[in-house]
Amino acid sequence: MEKKILRKLFLGFIQIHILHHAKEHPIYGVWMVEELKEHGYDISAGTLYPILHTMESDGLLTKENRNVDGKIRKYYSITEQGEKILVEARNKAYELFKEIKD
Repeated sequence: MEKKILRKLFLGFIQIHILHHAKEHPIYGVWMVEELKEHGYDISAGTLYPILHTMESDGLLTKENRNVDGKIRKYYSITEQGEKILVEARNKAYELFKEIKD
């Protein structure tokens, strides 16, 4: 039960993290899973890809298929709408952090 609640809570953090990196450079799933693990998020590709697809459907990310070593890899980049959301999310996260840090 606790793990399920934490997963729901951290979903927003994960989405902010995705937007942050997609603004820096195009990202792909396996790379993002590893990046999130470095920050303590234990997320599988089976969990991440639906998040990416939803963010794409919501207009926050765009997808580009690239041929990498004979395989198609999906790269995601932030959209203008995603950048606006990222700015707002950063501001809200900063305000929350200031309130709860002590």
